[in-house]
Amino acid sequence: MATVAQHMISALQVSGVGRVYGLPGDSLNGFTDAIRRADGISWEHVRHEEAAAFAATADAALTGRLAVCAGSCGPGNLHLINGLYDAQRTRVPVLAVAAHIPIAEIGSGYFQETHPEELFRECSVYCELVSSPESAPRIVEMAMRAAVEEKGVAVVVIPGEVFQSRLPDDRWSTRPVLPSRSVVRPDDTTLRRAADVLNAGSRVTILGGAGTGGAHHEVMRLAATLQSPIVHAFRGKEHLEYDNPYDVGMTGLLGYASGYKAIKEADVLLMLGTDFPYTQFYPEDAAVIQVDIRGSHLGRRTPVDVGMVGSVADTAEALLPLLTPKTDRTHLDRSLRHYRRTRKSLDELAVNDRDRTPIRPEYVAGVVNRSAADDAVFTFDVGSPTTWAARYLTMNGRRRLTGSFTHGTMACALPHAIGAQTAYPGRQVIALAGDGGLTMLFGELLTLVQNDLPVKVIVFNNSSLNFVELEMKAAGVVNFGTGLDNPDFGAVARAMGIWGRRVEQPGDLEPAITEALAHDGPALVDVVVARQELTIPPAVSAEQAKGFTLYAIRTILAGRGDELLDLVTTNVARRILD
Repeated sequence: MATVAQHMISALQVSGVGRVYGLPGDSLNGFTDAIRRADGISWEHVRHEEAAAFAATADAALTGRLAVCAGSCGPGNLHLINGLYDAQRTRVPVLAVAAHIPIAEIGSGYFQETHPEELFRECSVYCELVSSPESAPRIVEMAMRAAVEEKGVAVVVIPGEVFQSRLPDDRWSTRPVLPSRSVVRPDDTTLRRAADVLNAGSRVTILGGAGTGGAHHEVMRLAATLQSPIVHAFRGKEHLEYDNPYDVGMTGLLGYASGYKAIKEADVLLMLGTDFPYTQFYPEDAAVIQVDIRGSHLGRRTPVDVGMVGSVADTAEALLPLLTPKTDRTHLDRSLRHYRRTRKSLDELAVNDRDRTPIRPEYVAGVVNRSAADDAVFTFDVGSPTTWAARYLTMNGRRRLTGSFTHGTMACALPHAIGAQTAYPGRQVIALAGDGGLTMLFGELLTLVQNDLPVKVIVFNNSSLNFVELEMKAAGVVNFGTGLDNPDFGAVARAMGIWGRRVEQPGDLEPAITEALAHDGPALVDVVVARQELTIPPAVSAEQAKGFTLYAIRTILAGRGDELLDLVTTNVARRILD
């Protein structure tokens, strides 16, 4: 008879799982020992359990398959929680194995006791305690099934001694747990209602999100039929930006004026697979049609006239025959012209600014984009790197992009890259890291060395929590508590056994990035970038404008006029010179 842990590993393997991310601990010994004894499954050792959950999130997001992470009892599995929130809100299938204290001690206030089945409830679609060896087979299978079918996190809480208990082989199923495939679309009456609204509209705009994955062809056919500009939310970027003659860019806080304008001027907005959260960017008077695989998401961001539950591909396929092809391109052409102007103004910032220092972060992103492989995988930190990824990375149908789009957590770029590189060992993986995000999980640089992962890390080093400073400015608050005293990250990388380089002069940037990307192993480029670069959203509210004015006044009164001068020099004076 095999142990419960050995049976678990076999169940994972038959379902296509080949790796587990985690950090060992005594309550996990039975589980990690089963991995040691097994062929065809690896233990991907990290330095912090949060990184294990982040890595599993990226692995699942990029491969579409179940990914697994593990943590020991008490503090060990609690460290998973932020990464699991990221996975849950990204809606990717992750199984978390949370070891627990001995069964007999539960409820006694035992050493390291927590109640993980309660603590993980909010960030999971399934969370259950295995209270006996006999209950393990069913609970583990139900957890795996919930993760792959509901595309979320499933947590199995297992006391340490249960891992090492033995069960007969016939108690465990040898059937794989794989996601089912279904055709999901609205009924004919609902489709007809949506078609009537779209046929009556003269200015239809499409807004697409993550749900357009795998539906590129169908979305292009809709746009061609409706003569509709296509705006994407950030999670729709990799699915819609390429081979798209209807592309007018992104909307939202990170987006372009052209995307914002195409939506605001629409008389019908067709939302496809998006839960775009910012209500201020929706049109005031347009009819709204929303397609989402989850009925609970219909109308929760803006009121909808027609809500349709279905996949984007299946729904579009059924909707297209009901549409009357439009010939008037006025709205589309106006939106495309605006996009070309917007794109030109953004690209003009992504240049070597006459060798001035500090280096423009837009220039860094532009160089990375031009230098990266055609099938590169990009990860990015929350904060200013998110903006540069959104605006300057070009998707082509082969490149991939993953980040903490919905949970919005710091420190995700490096551990996401660990998961991406582990899942795709032969592909180029590039992490756009903020200095704050990188140092929060700094130890994971050692994971790159220990696990032989050739991740390329580009650090936007502005010695600050830059996006937080921007939010303070918009709120009229003097920057406080956001400065970072950073080391030479290139030197730190070299001390860890990583190829490292610090770049302070614009002329040195392209050679450094070229050399880093060509290096056979992990590499880090520490780029000193402008701290005061403003990332202005496509629409600035009156409150934000007032906030910037108050910020300027209060900064001068606080005796920090040099900071205001730096802001003006970075964002106004040099543009006048341009």
